[in-house]
Amino acid sequence: MATSLYSASYWLRRRLGLTEVRREKAHLAARRFGEILWAVMKHRMGGIGVGILVFFIGITLAAPLLPIADPEYGGYPQLEGPSWEHPFGTDHAGKDIFARVIWGSQVSLAVGLLASVIAAVLGTLVGLASGYWGGWKDESIMRINDIFLSLPWLALLIIIAAVLGRLKLEAIIIAIGLTSWNFTARVVRAQVLSVKERVFVERAKAAGAGSWSILRRHIFPNVFPLVFANTILTVAIAILSESSLAYLGQVDPTVLSWGVILHEADSNSAFLTGHWAWIVMPGLALVFVILGFSLLGYALDEILNPRLRER
Repeated sequence: MATSLYSASYWLRRRLGLTEVRREKAHLAARRFGEILWAVMKHRMGGIGVGILVFFIGITLAAPLLPIADPEYGGYPQLEGPSWEHPFGTDHAGKDIFARVIWGSQVSLAVGLLASVIAAVLGTLVGLASGYWGGWKDESIMRINDIFLSLPWLALLIIIAAVLGRLKLEAIIIAIGLTSWNFTARVVRAQVLSVKERVFVERAKAAGAGSWSILRRHIFPNVFPLVFANTILTVAIAILSESSLAYLGQVDPTVLSWGVILHEADSNSAFLTGHWAWIVMPGLALVFVILGFSLLGYALDEILNPRLRER
């Protein structure tokens, strides 16, 4: 009985201790996040980027609540110019362009975010393995990476689209993610080569820690800030990739995005017929969203990259 009580007491103390450690780690992580957020807001480029993204993400999330027309409703006069009822006018099918631009932001942002996550995971795994292993394994992986980097990304995506037919949304996300991980892999590898030579990694090896434990507990936490900053930059590339494919007519036209709107405008000679808003407004939305992610990514890179901070 005494042994059972002692075991239960030991288990309870251990669980409480682990809980306190987790709380402390969560507190430190929240504090670090707050410091980074404040640094981004004080950064000139970062503040502008955050403002742009808050605006577009806000209207994307609020689209179902806004009193705007159904983007697929075609009962309005065709090719009508901007007016109070239709701020951007209507297209060749009598659909409200303003509503289509608002709703198209959902697909464009979703593709960018999800494809960048896939690219970040692949690039991080490849960079960690390559940098930690070193030697001939590192050289082999990097030469393969160089081959992928030398391929024109848009041509590669067009070939994939030609093989698979008009790409569905899931296929677009996977295709862009699988062709956008290369730069992340190089950035992570460079950081791993530096981190793995530090004293705390050598001590972990001397204490008998395995390779997986060292990568997970000692190297990856020091690499993650650069991965995060690079992922933000990858979102802009992914959105541009999807829009380029859609503009060229290589995606499913029933999935509304800014690129699909641009494709419809170009196919119906929007500029030649004087309906400039049809092509200018989704184009400006693309420009500002890509600019926002790019500014935020560069700001995070400056804040989180020690070498850039020293300069």
